[in-house]
Amino acid sequence: MMEVKEIIKMNKDQKIKLQQSYIKALEDEKFKELVNVLKTDDNLLMKYTSRLQEAAIEFDHCSNCKGLVTCQNKIKGYLLTPLQDHNRINFAYRACQYTLSESYKNNLELFDMPSAIKNANFKNLYKDKNRIAVIKKMKEYLSNYFTSQEKGIYLHGSFGSGKTYLVAALFNELAKKNVKSIVIHLPEFLRGLKESFSSDYSEKFDSIKKIPLLLIDDIGAEYLTSWARDEVLEPILQYRMDENLATFFTSNFTLDELEKHLSVTSNSVDRVKAKRIIERIKQLSEPVELISKNYRD
Repeated sequence: MMEVKEIIKMNKDQKIKLQQSYIKALEDEKFKELVNVLKTDDNLLMKYTSRLQEAAIEFDHCSNCKGLVTCQNKIKGYLLTPLQDHNRINFAYRACQYTLSESYKNNLELFDMPSAIKNANFKNLYKDKNRIAVIKKMKEYLSNYFTSQEKGIYLHGSFGSGKTYLVAALFNELAKKNVKSIVIHLPEFLRGLKESFSSDYSEKFDSIKKIPLLLIDDIGAEYLTSWARDEVLEPILQYRMDENLATFFTSNFTLDELEKHLSVTSNSVDRVKAKRIIERIKQLSEPVELISKNYRD
């Protein structure tokens, strides 16, 4: 069994090593700057020398950082931060300024859509003469969102004219105001939904129905079945109409053209059910046309 004298000697040796490591670390200006900010007794600080050195390196990275793309920290977008708690120091990873500025994007969820949609914004919009009126309409909707119950927009028009991007830019602005939204690419969403019957079908279906703000993108481009029209699309629109939930659409079809498309499924023709869908779209949204050049070329 170790004698008391040996234990005391070991503790003294450990303390000396801690002091030496701490004094050596203080030769680094970034480390010194960090511990000076903490305004804590050196005898406490020296116990956390190695961890404080890690924090000092990460703070140095942040002082020269230009954005999340160039982040050098162990956890991208976060920095190791020392926090004094009475007679100890705790360490936590805190979001940096760039992570915080991007956090609003968590309010926008994408189903079967390219992730670039999360970066859509009004500043980067092409502003040709055919788009000015539509952009103005979107900005008016943004201004009035919290003060009036306006309909969504059924944005239809030429292929590649940026319809989806325009609506996503609006949703991103509302996301900054903590409004949650979902964007679904309808053709892919229907296909994925059918494949998820055994897993998260109900969860997906409910989230689409109940989200405060929804964009149904590219309606009319889907391979239509009676199941897709009558068991998916119609219940979603009915629920959102009953609950007065803001709903947007993009399409290459006018409403009249969409009605014809919805009347013909893979195995039947039903104009009445198609008309019911169109009536719900009209209740939920205002048709706006966008004819512009194809920006995808």
